[in-house]
Amino acid sequence: MLVIDDPANVDREAWNALVDASPQASPFMRHEYLLAMHRSASAIPDTGWAPQFLCVQQGATLLAACPLYLKSHSYGEYVFDWAWADAWERAGGRYYPKLLCAVPFTPVPGPRLLARDDAARVLMLQAMEQYAAQGGLSSAHVLFIDEADRAALRRQGWMERSTVQFHWVNREPLPYADFAEFAAGLQRDKRRKMLQERRYVREAGVTFETRHGKQIGEADWDFVHRCYCHTYRAHHSTPYLTREFFAQMAATMPEHWLLFIARREGRAIGCSLVALDPARGNAFGRYWGAIEPVNCLHFEACYYQPLEWCIANGYLRFEGGAQGEHKMARGLMPVRTWSAHWLADTRFAGAVRRYLEREEAGIATYVNELAERNPFKV
Repeated sequence: MLVIDDPANVDREAWNALVDASPQASPFMRHEYLLAMHRSASAIPDTGWAPQFLCVQQGATLLAACPLYLKSHSYGEYVFDWAWADAWERAGGRYYPKLLCAVPFTPVPGPRLLARDDAARVLMLQAMEQYAAQGGLSSAHVLFIDEADRAALRRQGWMERSTVQFHWVNREPLPYADFAEFAAGLQRDKRRKMLQERRYVREAGVTFETRHGKQIGEADWDFVHRCYCHTYRAHHSTPYLTREFFAQMAATMPEHWLLFIARREGRAIGCSLVALDPARGNAFGRYWGAIEPVNCLHFEACYYQPLEWCIANGYLRFEGGAQGEHKMARGLMPVRTWSAHWLADTRFAGAVRRYLEREEAGIATYVNELAERNPFKV
């Protein structure tokens, strides 16, 4: 077992080979993306993310690996354990630092325990538990896992926790021919509302440009970062990502980015940035912002423009990010996402397990209620 405190020291080709072997992988688990988080000073010890990447090797062969961090807080995770931290510290314990296996600031489901096979995955989990126990850490957490990870974590006795996201899935077996056909499949009131929202944006004089890969120039990335920061500040929050992060993305993995720029009277007034996984036909809504207010611009930039592009380009799936049941009215349906948790103290673990059982009952009820609000024609 190797613990590596700088992603640059992890073999890029070996890491990406493990990513490419997973059918549920995304661009966010690629070495380039994780390294960009580090090199751009977005996820480093000074921001509360101390890399401790875990690698299991047999000779020179990388059997398994995961992006592991020592966390001094719970920001940027999208699975909230603030109440656990408060309870443990009120009881006299020390919750932070904790051990986290996740992609920083990126609530996209997929493999977190990269492994050649199930046996290697279990070896890595055991190494993770050993590392946490030897370090006297309160806990370890693996966020937004895929089914292979979930099965391995369950067998190891980790506690499960679920949340709900909203994803669009192209029609099967015959994909939508165009956006109009997709809209026609919605219930009448939802379709009317969607078309009305799109009309508001057109009547405001807003048009869109689409740029992909190296078509996105430095000035465009400047504008993306400006809009990204504006959105965070509008919500009285601090942006996580530096401008250098976007520069790293432009330099190391340009083919994975799609940009929609909203213009009015020739001026760029807003944008949304979408990540692409061409190999699997998946798209992921990531960042958006606007510097001028336009009614319904958010819906157009973040949902309708990306969905129209996905349909036109034969993509199978569009993930709209964390939370937001308003997305259902735009054709994105509820999907369960999963995390897993290990707590060192057995008494504390028992209390959290009981809490998660109650929470899971509530989540199951919520998902059933959402299913009754299906926006599509039955």
